[in-house]
Amino acid sequence: MITALDHLTLHASFADGAVGAYETLFGRRASEGHLQLGNVGLSIESHAATACLSSMVFTTASLDEAARLLERRAIGSTRTDHRLDLSLAATHRVPIALIERKDKSTISPLVGGPEAGAISALDHVVIRTPDPERAVALYGGRLGLDLRLDRSNPQWNARLLFFRCGETVVEIAHDLNKGVSDGPDRLWGLCWRAPDIVACHARLATAGVEVSALRDGRRPGTQVFTVESHTANVPTIVIGGLGRS
Repeated sequence: MITALDHLTLHASFADGAVGAYETLFGRRASEGHLQLGNVGLSIESHAATACLSSMVFTTASLDEAARLLERRAIGSTRTDHRLDLSLAATHRVPIALIERKDKSTISPLVGGPEAGAISALDHVVIRTPDPERAVALYGGRLGLDLRLDRSNPQWNARLLFFRCGETVVEIAHDLNKGVSDGPDRLWGLCWRAPDIVACHARLATAGVEVSALRDGRRPGTQVFTVESHTANVPTIVIGGLGRS
């Protein structure tokens, strides 16, 4: 049913310079508030409330077939034009929509500097949940994403679930010390990829972006750094090194 993650939407105030901030972060030029990377897009919508990730939009081969399958799997949906919006009750309050897309989108042009120092793709999007088994039932069972990893680590105080979706991953994170509850899930954070993590880190520091020092990633052979500004309130890291298997 779902073939890929097409784009994420972000609510942020244009008056606060959210589009310009992400142009600086990515090293790419936006078009009407949209930035396109190699495997996903980011659409920034002007919103007066607190900035946050606001939705995930996936692609499907057929909206008609998807609507029928969702109905059989007890997920309500609303059809508007060329889009299916899934019931928030069924997705535990995470806004999710499906669209059809026939052609691959053109990657946003570089603002300046080489490709190696720019952000090239999304590695994973993070959703926080109070009930990991409920998340497995939704993302793996009803939506049919490929569960690749289920790992608990007391040192991280986390149980992590990785669902493969096209060329990216939907990561579900649960805080072990909070126990299980029936509260809502929350679309939370992003991890972007850079072809050259050192060049990207240097470019952002020179541009005035607040970044942490480089450190080894949890995935062997990778390095990461945290982005502490220019994210419109979205927890953000950048990763470089070995790709996903």
